Amino acid sequence: MSIQTWQETLINSQVDGPALANSVTATSLLNVHEKWGMAQSWAQIGRVLRLTACGRVSNIVTAPGTLTLSCRIGAITIANGGAMALNVVAKTNVPWFLDWRLTCRAIGAAGNFMHQGTWISESVIGAPLPTAGGAGIHLLPNAAPAVGTNFDTSVPATFDLFAQWSVANAGNSIQVHQYKLESLI
Repeated sequence: MSIQTWQETLINSQVDGPALANSVTATSLLNVHEKWGMAQSWAQIGRVLRLTACGRVSNIVTAPGTLTLSCRIGAITIANGGAMALNVVAKTNVPWFLDWRLTCRAIGAAGNFMHQGTWISESVIGAPLPTAGGAGIHLLPNAAPAVGTNFDTSVPATFDLFAQWSVANAGNSIQVHQYKLESLI
């Protein structure tokens, strides 16, 4: 018997997000009007949020460091993709694509999500040039899949996408061009 569900776009971008460069501070990649204001009624065990985003990324040569993507609800990091090693070959404004699934596992004062996803880009360490076979794939999280940090689902909050560089350099830059957050159930 069907459980009578539907797919719904919760929020999407209309313009480019702010560029994050020359910083080691975790920073939102979204404009204020692109952050989903989660009402108390959203929480349901089994609900899947699908975040898809794409944009451009640059990294410096030799020692670019790492890039960490995370999802936050308010100030709480509820899904951390882990530090992704970047290509030791300089990349300038190459495309990236993110597909991240978050499944609600618990609600209430200790609500949480199980999360897994992929980040695809030429900026991933070991990625071939597009002319030689495409882009590299990095799985999120970069450790064993786990339930993310708990947060209170009974209060309104804001869902956001963050990035953080490990090396501050103007040549390390990331920007979102397209973003969509969907509810799959």
